[in-house]
Amino acid sequence: MLGTFAAFCALAAFGYAQLPGIGAGALLHPSKSRVRMATPTACRDETFAGAGVTLKGWRCRTPAPRRGTIVWLHGVADNHGSAAGLVDRFLPRGFDLVAYDSRAHGTSGGEACTYGFYEKQDLARVIDTFDPSPVVLIGDSLGGAVALQEAAQDPRITVVVAAETFSDLRTVATERAPRLFTAGVLQRAFHKAAEDGRFDIDAVSPARAAAAIRIPVLLIHGDADNDTPADHSLRIFAALNGPKRLILVPGGTHNSSLRPDVWREIEAWIDGVTGVALDSIVGKGR
Repeated sequence: MLGTFAAFCALAAFGYAQLPGIGAGALLHPSKSRVRMATPTACRDETFAGAGVTLKGWRCRTPAPRRGTIVWLHGVADNHGSAAGLVDRFLPRGFDLVAYDSRAHGTSGGEACTYGFYEKQDLARVIDTFDPSPVVLIGDSLGGAVALQEAAQDPRITVVVAAETFSDLRTVATERAPRLFTAGVLQRAFHKAAEDGRFDIDAVSPARAAAAIRIPVLLIHGDADNDTPADHSLRIFAALNGPKRLILVPGGTHNSSLRPDVWREIEAWIDGVTGVALDSIVGKGR
């Protein structure tokens, strides 16, 4: 009996000792999903050179007079196929559309997801391939965090729309951790994730980046989001120093705030805050 109990305690201790590694792995290596649909007829499959990684996605051309380029940035464990609905929505309105699998997602390269630390460098290199014109970033969850962090340092970006994003990585990862992850376990998990992913976890902070953003930013968050509570967007909103708007979606949970009525708000807001610049481009026949 005592031997069985001792063996159980040893097994439990071993399992507890593995928790930091399990936590770090879950943070760095979200599940992958590949695009299962056919490439839309207005788009072509494209390979982009990121910051030391190859990114796979779509480049879609508008049939209308060109007003600018929209970049869709997907969430954790998603892929660029989630941009399919934006093709019919924005191409007729004069926007080209680019969407790609973030590093360590879908069919893109990369060993680890770093929540914007390296992803913003990937995004900058994708924007390098655009003709000069307004650039609108639309990101969901992880994608919104990447958009905000890049907008703080890239003058080519005109507008940001960020839905359901987090204010900083350490806070959201702590909130989402299982209860058996004590403060000590979490600290060791963060240390291992930073070491294995070769990045600074505390540097991943859309809220800190927001203080340097002067372009228009629209934030969207469900008021019933229990995975990433709306307080995250509230903190980012408070830090922004440029034109800004926050839409709190009644009853919206994580990954459900981008409803048809909210998309209409997004369209109107983009037109409203960028109308003068876009009209001047249309007038030049681009």
